[in-house]
Amino acid sequence: MRVSCRQKNLPTSLRCATTAETVNEEYLEDLHVGDRFGSDRIEVTAESIVAFARDFDPQPFHLDPAAAEQSVFKELVASGWHTAAMSMRLFVTGELRPAGGSVGLGVDELRWPRPVKPGDTLRLETEILDVRPSQSKPDRGVIRIRNVTTNQRGEIVQSFVASVLVRRRLSD
Repeated sequence: MRVSCRQKNLPTSLRCATTAETVNEEYLEDLHVGDRFGSDRIEVTAESIVAFARDFDPQPFHLDPAAAEQSVFKELVASGWHTAAMSMRLFVTGELRPAGGSVGLGVDELRWPRPVKPGDTLRLETEILDVRPSQSKPDRGVIRIRNVTTNQRGEIVQSFVASVLVRRRLSD
């Protein structure tokens, strides 16, 4: 099992100092079941929660702190779709860099077990669950990944399993 440089508890200035692991794109042949990849962090603000909700999920508990106090949440919380969008940002800018970009084929088991609140800091971890070459298209394959987003206390705020298209190296 490979563990990425960022997960070796090295100071930021030393992470991957001798390799280009987080810069290089990864092909299907580079990925293995059990590989894990981290991300940077996103700080969640009340302003970002309200702005996202205004455009995409205009429910009172996402828009208005006073109305949110009367909800099941008892305080302003982010939309699950806002959490998903922030998680996508963490994934795309994280350590796993599929060659050709992240082409999603589908998501399963999407869960939001805990609400995201103003002041939370989110981080994502990606684990490779399956790696398989395409039977019909020799230039690509599919990986199955589990993405888990946690807050600053390590509590899970979102999880899902996804299938992602990944390029294969073309032999000469």
